[in-house]
Amino acid sequence: MDTVGELLRHWRHRRRISQLDLAIAADVSARHVSLVETGKSNPSAEMILRLAGQLDVPLRERNRMLLAAGFAPRYTERALEDGALSAARDAVARVLRAHEPYPALVFDRRWNIVMTNRAVEPFFAVADPELLRPPVNLIRLGLDPRGLAPLVVNLADARAVFRARVSRQLAAAPDPELTALYEELLAPASEESSVLPDSDVLIPMIIRFGGRELRMFSTITTFGTPMDITLDEVAIESYYPADAETASYFTDR
Repeated sequence: MDTVGELLRHWRHRRRISQLDLAIAADVSARHVSLVETGKSNPSAEMILRLAGQLDVPLRERNRMLLAAGFAPRYTERALEDGALSAARDAVARVLRAHEPYPALVFDRRWNIVMTNRAVEPFFAVADPELLRPPVNLIRLGLDPRGLAPLVVNLADARAVFRARVSRQLAAAPDPELTALYEELLAPASEESSVLPDSDVLIPMIIRFGGRELRMFSTITTFGTPMDITLDEVAIESYYPADAETASYFTDR
């Protein structure tokens, strides 16, 4: 098992921050950061969390750092259905309902879908039932030929967007399962460009559905200052029409 000092150094290197810059940001001495990293000083739980906060370490990994130093985990991890998260879950449900008639969904750190609104249902109905068995993975559903891939006009663009987003996730925090998903569905083939397409404003997802061509872009919403690992790792993706024809498709249904 890694020591707290080794974990701190790992995250500092991952964030490309010097000991001095971390010390200044956390209002401690650079010598103290060095002593913690080398194991010559045993930091308090509060100091660990202060340093981890400055390095934007995910809550899951902050617990790991605390355990490595002999402290109890500070952050809980509950299912979204847990009663303790009822207020947060209700808030998410309100966001999803308020976004109708446009599609919106909630996914976790591995892109498994945990909630949707009703506008998503017609699109899911065309997918192979095998892909809709929980956990339903958004990336697999979007790129698998048995899922939505045959409907996506600009599939290469969609794959490039997914690739960029997952690459940023893995750069921020490693995850073996997410890495496996990337290698399975997103790793560029030798002849495929990994560069995002040029766009003046936004890169839409273009779907041919119901005899019409729908152009949509999306936004991502996350919880501010979460204290629960589940809330720290979920995101709401809301889709908006990119043109009047797409807007009328949803509003006229």
